[in-house]
Amino acid sequence: QVQLVESGGGSVQAGGSLRLSCAAAGYTPSTMAWFRQAPGKEREGVAHIYVGNGDTDYADSVKGRFTISRDTAKNTLYLQMNSLKPEDTAMYYCAAGGPFSHYSAYRTFPYWGQGTQVTVSS
Repeated sequence: QVQLVESGGGSVQAGGSLRLSCAAAGYTPSTMAWFRQAPGKEREGVAHIYVGNGDTDYADSVKGRFTISRDTAKNTLYLQMNSLKPEDTAMYYCAAGGPFSHYSAYRTFPYWGQGTQVTVSS
């Protein structure tokens, strides 16, 4: 049984930082990613990591502010979020997939966590 459990969300003021974690169990993915979804908006990919070589990619809106990383020994995915802005407010989800999964297309990921809320106030 595949389980992805996110934690680390919360409320911060603009300019603050949060670190999200996603503990994975029951599956060894080829790719992992963070997505977010604000009310009334489509789910969007935020960051992507290829587990094998550690290559990463980021949405333009978070580039330079967010860092995705993975602890292989703990099978845990992280998203370090710095210089947070009110427009970063959303439910954040981690996802795990195979070699053809990509954060530009959320439907390519078969496994999802339950989400953790991030709220940034101005």
